[in-house]
Amino acid sequence: MIIVIIAVVVVVGIVLSRGSCSPSDSTIQSQQAPDFTLPTLAGANVTLSELEGVPVVLNFWATTCGHCLRELPYFEAVAQESEQEIEVLAVNVGQSASMIQTFFGDYELTMTIALDEEAKTFSTYSLRDNPRGYIPFTVFVDREGIVRHLQVGAFGTEATLWDKLDSVFEL
Repeated sequence: MIIVIIAVVVVVGIVLSRGSCSPSDSTIQSQQAPDFTLPTLAGANVTLSELEGVPVVLNFWATTCGHCLRELPYFEAVAQESEQEIEVLAVNVGQSASMIQTFFGDYELTMTIALDEEAKTFSTYSLRDNPRGYIPFTVFVDREGIVRHLQVGAFGTEATLWDKLDSVFEL
């Protein structure tokens, strides 16, 4: 039984990280971001619609994805440097709270870590524009709750992420 569980975890990790090395992006106009409520690593809940009025960056990621881990510090830097002018939600896909807590340890994050253990929110966002379910997958939602940009794949540098934020949110 344990071997089957380990095999399933390995397969899910491979599937989640398989396409993250070929970034592509697109600009979407006037698509309402699907609302969701997810638990956070801090023990609260976060609801997207309650963040209206602030630009939101949703970054779907997993600890099994090397490209995700490489770019995660870029999102933390945005959360720190934007001083709450941009809400960064790093949405972990398919992993338990205890696993994510162990991963971060005692590090105090500025960005919000949301937990999508069953990958339902990820699936909702991926259906149309990321049908193969690649991660990392980043969604830029404007102050009115409209999806303005999607990127499948990792940002190569923190500067590239800031450039995209500037162009999408007109900072």
